[in-house]
Amino acid sequence: MLHSMSTPEPNSPRTAAEVNEEIRALWFRAGGTLSMDERREYQRLVLEWAAASPSPERAA
Repeated sequence: MLHSMSTPEPNSPRTAAEVNEEIRALWFRAGGTLSMDERREYQRLVLEWAAASPSPERAA
């Protein structure tokens, strides 16, 4: 399921895979070159992805 320019609801964080899917869709829609608005969205998504990704510290 693609989420376009949406903000996740606080009670239902998305998985890293879901956020990654949106990142890929953003790049696809942009044709490989991001506008300033798209760059801001990309930065937000990367931060969301990083927060959702498992890290060695969390696994221990």
